[in-house]
Amino acid sequence: MIYVIRHGQTDFNKERRLQGRVGLPLNEVGIEQAVKLRNHLNEIAFDYIFSSPQERAIQTAEIVTGKKTITDRRLDVFDLGEADGLKISEVKMSGAIPDSNFYKGVEETDTFVKRVFDFMSDLEHEYGNNELNILISGHRCTTGCIGAFFEGIPQDGNILKYSSENGYFKKYIFKL
Repeated sequence: MIYVIRHGQTDFNKERRLQGRVGLPLNEVGIEQAVKLRNHLNEIAFDYIFSSPQERAIQTAEIVTGKKTITDRRLDVFDLGEADGLKISEVKMSGAIPDSNFYKGVEETDTFVKRVFDFMSDLEHEYGNNELNILISGHRCTTGCIGAFFEGIPQDGNILKYSSENGYFKKYIFKL
């Protein structure tokens, strides 16, 4: 079983700011969310724990499991470029992402989806035939993209609909 968790709250989440690679660690609420998630998942013995390299995702995974994570850059948060850290209400958007005509360094959506799907394909190839419990800790974008790996990319292209709220999780299974 694949357990995909979204990191707990940070001050950027609380302040409604875009949070990419200039993100913050968990705040008190985020730590409480991770502890609640740990209590909810405490009966599950995780064989592997993977995480985005961002501190907030690592913190959440380690609080939930009590174990060190394996970080993978392919699970990193979507690169928001110059829009990183700005208030959501003030950002010029192009769909669900900052408009790259206004902000330098915004990652291409196709590149993001490819790297997350590549990670998931490698995971499926390596562990898909085994009865294992795998935890993956990430962000709104990565958890949504992992959902799209299992459910398919929606017609409107909005993979964020598969994401969960801060400190929550979804379960998936490889269909080999």
